[in-house]
Amino acid sequence: MARAKFKPKTRKKKWMKLAKGYVGGRGRLYRVAKNAAMKALMYSYIHRRQKKRDMRRLQIVKINAACRQHGITYSQFIHRLKEKGIGLNRKVLAELAEHQPDAFRALVEEVAS
Repeated sequence: MARAKFKPKTRKKKWMKLAKGYVGGRGRLYRVAKNAAMKALMYSYIHRRQKKRDMRRLQIVKINAACRQHGITYSQFIHRLKEKGIGLNRKVLAELAEHQPDAFRALVEEVAS
């Protein structure tokens, strides 16, 4: 008969709680659940950083689309903003472009002149 080894229940509980809701053995079997939960934590760490990249790309697309409606490219717009010393970040510019087109048009006209 194999010797019983001591493992604290709290450690198992921690991993099983993290794997709660997983389908099949991933939610019921300790070894499989632990591996699934570890991988999920790894992916969540990676994707928190990826989310920032994705949001920046989306903001640039929104700004570029709004700029082209007013006859200027994104790169020219950003360059002229920096020349004029207007310190708005891409998040704010994308919000203006999407929700307040009149304010964005005024900003483009300010930069273009």
